[in-house]
Amino acid sequence: MKKYTIFLIFIIALTLSSCKKDFLNIIPQGKQVASTTEDYRKLLNNKRFYVYDYSGGWQGQVLMGDDVAAEGGLYNSATPVTQKAFSWVDDIFQSGEIDWTQQLWLENLYTLNKIINEAPESVGGTEQQKAVVIAEAQATRAWLYFQFVNFFGKSYQKASAETDLAFPIITTADVTIRSYSRATVQQVYDFIETDFKQAITVLPITSESAVHFNRAAAKGLLGKVYLFTGRYTEALQMFNESFSDNSSSAVPARLYDYNKEFATGGKFDPVTTSGPSNSPGINYLDFTESLVAKSFYNSSYNGNGYGNDCIVLSSKTRMLFDPADLRLKFYAAQFPYQQQNPSGRLSKIGVSYSKFGLQISELYLLRAECKARLNDLNGAITDLQILRDSRLPSSVANIPSAVAASQSSMLSFIFDEREREFAAEGYRWFDMRREASDPLFPAKTYIHTVYNEDGVQASYTLKSERLTMRLPYYLIVSNPEMPNNP
Repeated sequence: MKKYTIFLIFIIALTLSSCKKDFLNIIPQGKQVASTTEDYRKLLNNKRFYVYDYSGGWQGQVLMGDDVAAEGGLYNSATPVTQKAFSWVDDIFQSGEIDWTQQLWLENLYTLNKIINEAPESVGGTEQQKAVVIAEAQATRAWLYFQFVNFFGKSYQKASAETDLAFPIITTADVTIRSYSRATVQQVYDFIETDFKQAITVLPITSESAVHFNRAAAKGLLGKVYLFTGRYTEALQMFNESFSDNSSSAVPARLYDYNKEFATGGKFDPVTTSGPSNSPGINYLDFTESLVAKSFYNSSYNGNGYGNDCIVLSSKTRMLFDPADLRLKFYAAQFPYQQQNPSGRLSKIGVSYSKFGLQISELYLLRAECKARLNDLNGAITDLQILRDSRLPSSVANIPSAVAASQSSMLSFIFDEREREFAAEGYRWFDMRREASDPLFPAKTYIHTVYNEDGVQASYTLKSERLTMRLPYYLIVSNPEMPNNP
């Protein structure tokens, strides 16, 4: 990891020396420069580049959502970056601290650009094989930039998207380029849309596994892009086509029925002190619910990067669950490593890996939201009910009649359902950004609470500016003319 960290400091700083450029022109002993179509396909499979295993890339977003609180004893001994992310400081990574999550993602971007630019000239593959490799790289790059624009750009507002600054658009695999400028939010979203649309024309209905993009995944994520940018009619079309393409796949993503799997003899039975047995959060290769699987390590760990040992459900989020909700079986009143938490506050257990590419559960929630925004409230209820029937006993699964009373109450319920489905997995921070800029939602104050062992609580209130992250330190240092976010 150390050598990749050092290498990626240069990628972020974009200040490699000329001798480094010479180094890139030499084939290292025992290594092979990509030349065949198969070589480029293998780059997409290479875990070394973290294209599919993001190894903590979303842990910062887990810490920044208001669905979590912190236990003081563990929080006070957590890493500085953990404490800074949780307390929503302006600069989580400062001089001398390595923004290792963004470095991993920039390494991914370098690899994806290399594939997109060089695979057309590769040898040993048919034109169709080349096209599929390129299309998968384009879809992955689009997904990556969707994260970047939601980290470093303001939540999409049509009136200001053409002037709000986001992240530089980088399309070359050239670490010697020394200067970049920030693209606008609109430019980044246009870039994402183009990549997804080009990829969709080529991607297969059935991919070789769920870690690879197929057509349904790309359409579903393009629909998410349209939803985030207020293009609801286009979003609904993409979501409908995504469901249709998924159904046509040889291995379609499907919802687990928790009523069945938590029952005696079910796949998640028994539920031990370590959590549900053999659940997707434990079994890294369980892609049952994944249209495309992007994963990060989300178990209790407080090592060199972000750590979440201190995290518990916030009281606000805990109150959203019906006591019979089977999703609560993924939580327990215990500290990491199965030590009982006398406060009764719940930690997420049995989830070593969280998936955040596109899950079938989110596709239902995204389409429900889209229908609600188009005032098809009955259609929204239909999608919500399918998800809830798989997560709660039938006696409590039905959606309250008051939810359908108005568009705003329906949207609030959908966002609450997203919180129940994905609590402590990083999704909430993205929803907070959208809530805060949406006139259909009441104004909210986002608070983080630290529960100290002496009973004294500390709290942090999120400033509106920090719904947009500041750019990494090394990028600003190497591009002093580039303005940072306030």
